[in-house]
Amino acid sequence: MSSAGVGPLCFIKSRINAAVYQEILEHFMIPSADGLYGDADFIFQQHLATAHTAKGTKTGFNDDRITVLDWPANLPDLNPIDFVWGIAKGKLRDMRPNNAAELKAPIEASWTSITPQQCHRLIASMPHHTEAVIDAKGVQTKY
Repeated sequence: MSSAGVGPLCFIKSRINAAVYQEILEHFMIPSADGLYGDADFIFQQHLATAHTAKGTKTGFNDDRITVLDWPANLPDLNPIDFVWGIAKGKLRDMRPNNAAELKAPIEASWTSITPQQCHRLIASMPHHTEAVIDAKGVQTKY
């Protein structure tokens, strides 16, 4: 997700290691960013999971000239994607699928219904969230 909207979902059936993460970046994130931003610069945010900090992942970002935001492993209230997942989950709250296949289409519909305006508002609210976390001395806030 970005301030310009959401990209495609990528359903993963395996554990995420560096190789899987790099495939996701190559086949989903980079094409999505190209579609959302074209040639404009953007800053990519991720946390410090092992797959994210692997040498091959860092090399890929350097090769593709993608700026990655320095980001702590777990920072409460400051990851916009968590708020987007909350929106998507809220739309699925009353579902009772019988299996994963029955759940996939509603997840995709919920995800694609998230508007660029919602994403932009979330990104624009992050300075306020940052101030709240600083005021709370790093502990979780009402967000």
